Amino acid sequence: MTEAPEREILTWQGFGDASRELAQAVADSGYEPDVVVAVARGGLPVGGALSYALGTKGVGTLNVEFYTGIDERLPAPVVLPPLLDTDAMAGLKVLVADDVADTGETLALVKRLMEEHAAEVRTVVLYAKPRSVIDPDYVWKRTDRWITFPWSALPPVTPHKPHPEEG
Repeated sequence: MTEAPEREILTWQGFGDASRELAQAVADSGYEPDVVVAVARGGLPVGGALSYALGTKGVGTLNVEFYTGIDERLPAPVVLPPLLDTDAMAGLKVLVADDVADTGETLALVKRLMEEHAAEVRTVVLYAKPRSVIDPDYVWKRTDRWITFPWSALPPVTPHKPHPEEG
C-alpha cells in the first residue's frame, strides 16, 4: 500500500494572512494595478482579497479550465465563457491572480492574453510549484506538495432530501 502524499493545507485564517502578505509585497514593489484579473475558479478568492487589500476597484475574471481532477488535466488550458472584455484593458496595469502555479500553463496563458491588450501585466499566486513553466512575480509560498484550499476542501453542497417521516 502506498502512502498518500503529504499535503499543504491552507485554512481560511491562513488564506487571510497570505492575502495580506501578498498585497504588501505588491505594494512594496511599487506596482499599482488598475485592475486585478482573477483566474476562475481558484483565483477568485485570491483576486477578491487582493483587490480589497490593494484598494483596486477594477476587478475582472477569466474562466480557464485545465484541471479536471486531482492530477487529471486537459492537454492544454481552455478559456471558457463568459469572456473578459480584453479591449477594456488597453493602457492598464493588470495584476493576474490565481491560487497556484502548478504546471503554470494556465497562468502563462492568461498572462499572454492580457499582454496582448494591457500596458503592463504582473502575476501573483498563493503557491508556486517547482515545475511551473512561469515564475510568478509575487508568490506567497513555494511547495511541491498537493494543496488543499479552504474553498475546495469540501465537496459541493447538494439539496437536502426530506426524511420519509417529513413527507
